[in-house]
Order: sequence, then structure tokens, then C-alpha cells
Amino acid sequence: MRKTILALMLTTVAASPLAAREGMFTPEQLPEIAADLRDAGIEMDPADLSDLTGFPMGAVVSLGGCSASFVSPQGLVVTNHHCARGSVQYNSTAENNYLENGFLAPTMGAELPAAPGSRIYITTDFTDVTERMREGTAQLTPNERYDTVEQRMKDITAECEQEAGYRCRVASYYGGDEYKLIKQLEVKDVRLVYAPADSIGKYGGDVDNWMWPRHTGDFSFYRAYVAPDGSSAEYSEENVPYEAEHYLKVSKSGLDNGDFVMVAGYPGSTSRYAMLAEVENTFGWNYPTFQALLTDWIGTIETAAPEGSDARVKYEARLAGLNNYEKNLRGQIEGARRVGLIERRRAREAALADWIAADPARADYATAIADLSALSQESATASRTSFWYGNATRAQLLGVAQRLYRLAKERELPDAKRKPGYQERDMAFFRQGLQALDRRYDADVDKAEWKLFLDGYLGQPEAERVAVFDNALGLTSVDDAKQIDAIIDGYYTGTSLDEADTRLALMDASVAVLEASDDPFMKLAIALYDYEQGLENEAEERAGRALALRPAYMEAITQWQSEQGQLPYPDANSTLRITFGNVMGGSPFDGMEYLPFTTLEGITQKDTGIAPFNAPERELALIEAKDYGPYELESIGSVPVNFLSDLDVTGGNSGSATLNAKGELVGLLFDGTFESVNSDWDFDPRTTRSIHVDTRYMLWVMQNVDGAQNLIDEMDVVD
Repeated sequence: MRKTILALMLTTVAASPLAAREGMFTPEQLPEIAADLRDAGIEMDPADLSDLTGFPMGAVVSLGGCSASFVSPQGLVVTNHHCARGSVQYNSTAENNYLENGFLAPTMGAELPAAPGSRIYITTDFTDVTERMREGTAQLTPNERYDTVEQRMKDITAECEQEAGYRCRVASYYGGDEYKLIKQLEVKDVRLVYAPADSIGKYGGDVDNWMWPRHTGDFSFYRAYVAPDGSSAEYSEENVPYEAEHYLKVSKSGLDNGDFVMVAGYPGSTSRYAMLAEVENTFGWNYPTFQALLTDWIGTIETAAPEGSDARVKYEARLAGLNNYEKNLRGQIEGARRVGLIERRRAREAALADWIAADPARADYATAIADLSALSQESATASRTSFWYGNATRAQLLGVAQRLYRLAKERELPDAKRKPGYQERDMAFFRQGLQALDRRYDADVDKAEWKLFLDGYLGQPEAERVAVFDNALGLTSVDDAKQIDAIIDGYYTGTSLDEADTRLALMDASVAVLEASDDPFMKLAIALYDYEQGLENEAEERAGRALALRPAYMEAITQWQSEQGQLPYPDANSTLRITFGNVMGGSPFDGMEYLPFTTLEGITQKDTGIAPFNAPERELALIEAKDYGPYELESIGSVPVNFLSDLDVTGGNSGSATLNAKGELVGLLFDGTFESVNSDWDFDPRTTRSIHVDTRYMLWVMQNVDGAQNLIDEMDVVD
């Protein structure tokens, strides 16, 4: 009965009207929707967008969590400020705080190494490997199926990476119905070039996060460096800037209301095909529970790491991430309530069941979907029972000990048989993660976090407690908070894992050496190992069953949608996607209207002189003088700072190039509105709006506030 999702899609595209605003399209889909792109206003040949190594897609790169793009032939890369902020934080101290003061390298020689583990990934090849991945897996047991698929992924990846300097991955689409091999040049020498101060790049801070109107200069620049022969290389003074074959021109004339825009980037994940049981668990329990924990977590860090301390500098990136996630979850919960997400998902599954029942030839779909629904419920239950244990084991040094012990165990196996994350290809990241800990760890803060998590764990029903953890940590008779303090104090005074040299040396330690260690975190990690492995095996068994069931569900729902004239696209999975639409405001609620642009004057209206509304004095003076230069948008009578569009994006799209009809850079995608965040689960065309920083504001700040004329001169800035 199996027919590929792509084949199903292509049989309906020609005859079906498309909802152009919804859809994170894969590059190979774009020729099939060429007419819709043209109707929306594109002036390029849509077929060019399907070539990942041509223009403009060849200029779009991944940072492994954010998106970015080349804007000069000398490897200059532009992305969001919040995507590069970890590197700014890594290079900062309380005495030399680039977060507060900003950073600009006046010459290439003054550029700073980015945070350890920073990468720029440049796609060079894209291959369908579905047949090889799926062959012969149907009759296997769930664990055998999971192991087989995982091993094939590793084998295909290893073959691809025989060419040194490349990073490869096998990506799953449509729930495992299709698999693609993506080959990327891995740039390991990434350097920080320019980041505005937080008073521009993070203007509005967590108050304005996910909100409109917005006035945030969310942009920064990296540069890619390679060995003199052009190959990938670790940081070296001998390295040279990467010669980018394709780079984007930067528009200083920009856009106006209603203009065509498209975004190319690497969105992380969406859940638009998730089943009812998963939706109910997520919004009925998981999100509300975690959102409440995040609030306490943020407060704990802020108390343990006061403003102005070195500890606060170390934890700035974590705080920003936690605040972002907490607000996102609130938006998700509110959005689900507003649109009736659970009821909508229940209605969708009922309508799908009716469609299946209407044709006896679809009976196999019904069986697979019933089994998948039961599996989703089982997975939701497992997630709830392990939630507090998972948090109670979050201590950073415990995580280090667990990874080191797992590495020693995995190294007893041939490299090809090790779990992903513990193969030789992963060791550079492993080592850099251990090194980076020094700039992102403070014992007092970590201790306060761990105590918070343990308090939550101890407050749960006995059935959700883990005996091996209680015994190993000595929690069996704890009934007083002071007892917890005494227990965890001993871990921090007795460990040497807070020393980088110790951590790095233990990467080569054997299982026997680690099991003889007196380090309390290592002893706890070893005590928990078998239990953790059991959890992992159970999760893999469920994943193995899903690999057999979810493709049938996706085939059914995609065929059903196609017959209704909808173009099916896969959930986001951190692979390159293109979404298109128009610059536009919106009205998310009755009586509320969002204008499409914000202006320089909005900065002064918000400014209080106190963070996060503390724009630089020079910027305020320029705004007061109406010193717009060539960057004024006549229709609004000012320089546009941020703008809205109706594009379909999600996390991971941060830093994505926003392109005009000619493929020129007109902005960077950096956020969505509070009402939009629930689109990860259910797209709502009325409320879904994306927020972009306008290139005119970027250029205005670079030229007039920070004096980054050297970078403007390096880029190809066009009218």
C-alpha cells in the first residue's frame, strides 16, 4: 500500500490551489509551486531555489541551532545577535564586558575566536537514501528496527565523511517515510567580527521578547576561516577567510508594506502532525508544569548570580535562553487555549478516521493509526513519570560525569557500533564542551539550581521516585531542606570535575579507572548508569514501534490533505526550508492592530535609560536629530527598525536571511509574535506573524552608531 509522500504530493500539486502563507517547504518542492511563488511576487526563477549549491541557497548556512548567510566573498556571515551572543558572553568578563559594550573588530586580525564548538555548515550535496534506510525493516522487532535504522544512519554518515572536513547527517522526513543525506563543509574556525551592545542587539530584553511592537537590533557578524588550501581546519593563526562562492547582496532600499518576502533557513522542529494523545499531554501537563519550574529556575539563578558579578556574566546566555523558553511556553499554552487546539486535533483525527472508513482499501491505515495512538499515550505516560527525575539529575557536573562514564563504556566498542555522540567524529565537540564549561559554570549557582530541582523531585508521589537515585544520593530519609544542603555540599567540595584539566584528562580514562574514582559526581553517575540505560532501551523500543507505524499515519494524513487541495510539507527537522509571503501587519485580537513597521522614534518612546530600555546616548541623539541618511522609508517617515510578515517559521529559523523578490537581503528573521508561537502545533493565518530586523536599521547602526564602516565597505550594498 505504501506510496511515497513526495509521489502523493506531486499527483495533486498541479490541480490544487495552495495556501501560500503556510508551509516550510523543502527545496525540491519549490519547482512544483512555482506558479504560487510568481503570484506572490517573486522575480527570480523559482527553480533556482531548489539548487542548494547555487544562488541564493548556496549563501545560506547553518550554525547548528541558528541560521545565517554569507554577505561577502571573504567569508563574512550575518546572523542574529542572540545567535552569536554566546560567543560574546564567552569572550566577556565583568571587567571587559562585550555584552554591555559591544564588540567590533577593526581588522580581520582583531577578530575573536567564537565560543568552543561554534560551527558554520555549508551544504554541498543532498541525496535521497530512503530505499537503503527502510529496506527489510518491516518485519523486525521494535528494538531491532531502531538499532538497524540507527546503524544504517551511522554507516551512511561514515561513508559520506570519508572526505575530510565534511559533516554529514541522514535526516528523516514524514515520520520516517523518507530519508535524505545532507553533506556539509564543516567550518571549525569561526570568529566573532561584530556584535552591537545589548542596548541595541537585545533592546527590550525579555520584556519585549515575542512581543510587537519591537525595536531590537538583533544582528551580529561572524567570519568563516579555513586552512590556506581551503580545507576545514581548527583555529590557527595561519588560517584564511573562507572564499564564499555565493553571497547575498544587502539592500538599503528595503521593503514596503505588502512586498514579497521569503526566508531561507534551518527551522528546528514543529509538531503539526502530532497525535491527540501527545497534544493532550503537552498542553494539559508538560508545558504548564515546566513553565512553572522555569519561573523558579530563573529566579534561582538571578538570586545566586547577582547583577554585575562574574557569575552573572557566565550565566547570561542560560538566563536569556530560559527567559525565552518560559515566555514561549506561556504563549504556546495561551495559543492552544485560544484556538481550541485539543478540540481541533480531536476533530482532525475524527475526520481522518471517517476518510479511512470510506474506502475498504484504506483499512491498513486504521490499524496503524490505532496502534500509533496507543503508543503516543504510552510515551506521554513515560514522559510524565520521568519528568522530575530528569530534572533532579540536571546538575552540570553530574552531567559531565555521566558523559565521561558513557564515553568510557562506548569506547569498549568498535567506533561504528558506538552511540551517536560518542563516536570519534563527535570528540571535537565533546572536548570543546568540556572546555567551555569554565565560562558557563559557577559552583554556587549550580548548587542552587540542583537544590531547586531536588526540592521538586522530593515533592512528588512515591511512584515517581527512583529508588536507585534515592539510595545513591542518600535521600531515603530526607525530610528537611537543610539535609539536602548538607548532602549536596559534599559533592561540590569533594569533586575535581570543576577543573578543565581533570575533565579533559578523563576523556581517555577506562571504565575501570572511572569506577575506582572517589569523585562523588562520578560515583553517582556510575550508580545511575544501569537505570539510565534501562530508560534509554525503553525509549528506543517505543521509537522502534513508531518507525513502523508513523509512516503509515503520515501517508494517510498526507493523502487525505492532498485530496482536499492542501500541499503537504514535512514537519521541520533542522534541514533547509523556504517559506514565503508578504510584509504585513495584523489584528490578532478584536480591537488590536499591528502596523507592519516600527521606527527609530519608537526606540526613544520606550527608552527609560534603564536596561533593557537603555539605548546608547549616541543613538538617541541621532534619532532626536532625525539623522536618517539614505535609510529612510518614505511611507513611514523614518528608518524602519523591525517589520512583520506572515511567513511560517519556528525556532532554528533565527538568523535566517529574509530576501526580497530579487533574492537580496532585506532583513533577518529573529522572532515571532506572542500570538504566533502556537503555530508550531497548529498554523493560524490570522495570528501567525514573524518579526524581522530591517537591513536599513542594521546599516544605519553600523554606519552611525558603532562605526562599522569597514564591514559596510566589505559587503555589496545595493539600492
